[in-house]
Order: sequence, then C-alpha cells, then structure tokens
Amino acid sequence: MSMIPPLAPRRACVIGAGFGGLALAIRLQASGVETVLVEARDKVGGRAYGIERDGFTFDTGPTLFTDPAALSELWSLSGHDMAADIELMPVNPFWRLNWPDGAQFDLTGDEASLTREVARVAPGDLGGLDDFLHYSAAALAEGYRRLGSVPFPDFRAAVRALPALLRQQTWRSLWSIASSQVKDDHLRQALTFQALLIGASPLSTSAVQALAVKLEQDTGVWWPRGGAGQLADAMAKHFARLGGTLRLHDPVVHLHTLGNRATEVETQSGWKERFDAVASNADVMHTYRELLSGTQRGSEMARSLARKRYSPGVFLVHFALEGSWPGIQHHTMLFGPRYKGLLEDVFDHGVLPQDQMILLDHPTVTDPSMAPPGKSVFRAMVPVAHLGKLPIDWDTIGPMLEKRVIDEVGRRLIPDIHDRIVTRFHYAPRDFALDFNAYLGSGWGLEPVLSQTAWLRPHSRDSKIANLYLVGAGAHPGAGVPAVLGSARAAAKLMLEDIK
Repeated sequence: MSMIPPLAPRRACVIGAGFGGLALAIRLQASGVETVLVEARDKVGGRAYGIERDGFTFDTGPTLFTDPAALSELWSLSGHDMAADIELMPVNPFWRLNWPDGAQFDLTGDEASLTREVARVAPGDLGGLDDFLHYSAAALAEGYRRLGSVPFPDFRAAVRALPALLRQQTWRSLWSIASSQVKDDHLRQALTFQALLIGASPLSTSAVQALAVKLEQDTGVWWPRGGAGQLADAMAKHFARLGGTLRLHDPVVHLHTLGNRATEVETQSGWKERFDAVASNADVMHTYRELLSGTQRGSEMARSLARKRYSPGVFLVHFALEGSWPGIQHHTMLFGPRYKGLLEDVFDHGVLPQDQMILLDHPTVTDPSMAPPGKSVFRAMVPVAHLGKLPIDWDTIGPMLEKRVIDEVGRRLIPDIHDRIVTRFHYAPRDFALDFNAYLGSGWGLEPVLSQTAWLRPHSRDSKIANLYLVGAGAHPGAGVPAVLGSARAAAKLMLEDIK
C-alpha cells in the first residue's frame, strides 16, 4: 500500500522589516506559515532605527505610540506576553503646544484636564470642543476600529464601506470640520496638527483623521523603553522565537514572476528562493518600478503611482545637550506665526518657508536610558516639501536649516542651547530617498487625501499578481504605527485565506 506524502508546509516571504513587515511576518509565522523576512539594512525597524553616537541613542522612528493593544496582540496570538520583551512607558501630557504669542496648551488623556485647558485658552469653545470630541469618537469607531484593518481588495468592498464613510462626511477636510465646531485659532490648530504625524495636511486630508484625538484619549500615548528601535528588535526576537527566518543586510533586487504569480525572491547576495506568497513592506514605487522591473505589471503600476500625490519630506535635527530638562515635555509642538500659510507652502507651493513649525521630541524626560547621566536627547522634526516639489541641494541647505531649527528651539525654550550642545546631526529628504528607497524622499509615502484612501489606495493584495501583497504606510490604510499594524492584519487575513 503506497503512502501519500504529507503536504509541504506553505512558505511566504516578507520584504522589508519595518513595523508593517515585522507585524505581518509574526502573524504568518504564528499561523503556521513558514516565513522568511528579508531586510536590506543591518538592523530591523526600517525607519525605526536607533543610532548610537557618543553614548546617546538617537531614535529615528516614530515617537508617538497609541493603541498598545494592537502591538500586544502580536504576542498574544501565540500565547506570549509582550511585556517580557519590551516595556511601554506612559507619556503624559501627550503634547505641550506652544505658540509665538506666548499661548501654551497641554493635551492630556484626562477629559476634565482638557476641558480646564480649553476654558483657560478659549472659554467660548467648550461646546465646540464637545462637538469635535463626539465627531472624533465616531470617526475612531468607523474609520479605525471597523475599517482600519479591513482589506479593500475590490470595488465591492469599497461600496460596502461607503455608508460609513458618508456618515463621517469624509469629503470634508479635517480643518473644515474643526473650523465649523471651534472658533479659536489656537484650538483649531491643537485639534488638527496630529495629521502631520501621518504626512497629511490638515487643510486637505479627510475629516476622518479627527480620530487621532480620540485614539490618544482612549488608549494613551506610550514610549518603548530604549526607543522605537528597541521595539523593532523585540518584534524580531518574537518572530525568531516562533521559528521565523530573518535575513539582514541583503537587499531584495528582483521579484520573479510567471504569468500572474510571483515565484521567486532574489537578493543582492545571490540568494534566491521560491515562495507560495510574497509581501512587500518596501516603498510602493520601489516595489513596482525596481523589484518588478521588466514586467508589464511593474511598468503599469509605476506609471500610475507617478501620477499620485505624495506626502512631504521631513527634516530631522538630532541633538544632545548637557543637563536635564524636566520642564520640557516628551512631545512639544512649537507652532510658528502662520499655520494655514505654512502648510500651503510645504504641501502645495513647494517652497522652504522662513518660519517654522517644529515637532520637538525629548525622550529622555520619559526614558533617561537614552543618554548618559545628566545629559538629554532631543529630536526636532520639520515638515518640508518633497524632492519633486523642492529639488534643492540638501548638502548645502541642510546645515543652514539645522542651525535655524536649533536657534528657534533655543529662542523658545533653551536660551543657552549652543553652549550646551554635545553632538548634533541632521537627516534630510535626500537621505530618506537614499537609505529607504523613498520615492521623492517622502517621509510617509502616498499623501492620505480622500482620492488615495481605502480602495483608491494601493491594495493589500495586488489586483493582477495573485500572490503579491502590500503592507506598510504605502498600502491601505496608510501611515502611522496603528495604521501600519492594521495593514499587516489586513494583509495577513488575505494571505492566510489564499494559501490554505
């Protein structure tokens, strides 16, 4: 009697070990799919990359983590506890907002404290604040909880989601919704600037992005001890614990196809293997234009993607100071004298404004382990136009803009800042393009406007190559850690259904 050989286990490859790729690889491996995670750089994390310099840890990844349950779920899928690998530390207040006219405002998770702040700064807007928080809660329920990790593989899925999107008036901008509910300009800015953290302009992104305010309130704001890079390392450790294979420092150079299927993944070192399914966490344009070069689908998608709108670049200034600064919160938003005009300059006109809007991170106030005793680490983030709109020589402009940013932080917060600097360096859009294959040096990929949302955004599963999937900021639902984790959940659902 002949024996029927057992079926070979299904195998998948995930290209890119950013948060999206790590989360997807964990989900697949935990579900019994033999998964290989391939990363071009020498460490996991993608843009969440810790740089060790002069005894300091400079974190290049996201600084604001919400919805910790979306992270801990990656461990609980296999009965493990995230806390055994990484500690999430609470951050409060979430933000300290500071304006040139001296106005200051703290955003916290306590509704009573928030109400007191509004009563102090804009007492006439207490009713409008309630209206905005009600809208934010509804946007969170529909746009994030219900649809944020649901795949949109075809037009029918989009039609099913349409009633919820219409209820949220998603055709209106975030700024339009906030302006209709509150009248004080400081408060309007306080309720809309969060869109910048996903590469969106409050003036043009969908009103559904109001969900960010309620998400912060409901789930808190957190910081992984040691930085975002340590969180990525913890995810990689958990993936390996589950039996997954990680290939570092070996960029994928080609994705081979046959007919309507991806067949083999080939890397720079010459490694080449066959897989049942392939997912890419790489930049979407890079995936189609380079990894699928020579294919009809690659050329067709590259042309389509080139016509789309892209988020701006970001100019980062990392610096370390002598002294500790308990009065400077973990997150400070230094607004400039303009808001709408500055956003239009960056997103629409492609000019480098003289005034600035600075998102200042001070992680050592929460996590002193990032610096030697008695010293502090800071990062200033300034949105700038991407390389397609602002094709300047960043080697020349970078040092001048770095000084302007540090001068402004000194003027507003630390008068003797130049005397206290231990080390400093900057990171410009050109660096994003070179280090991460980021199209146009964009900090977040496709701009999250309504015409590039849900079904209109690159799908979790390619519509022509049946076993190719997309995960990360470039795919549905978009940028930001919660959205990227949602993209991994959506892609995993489709992959597990398809490769059974």
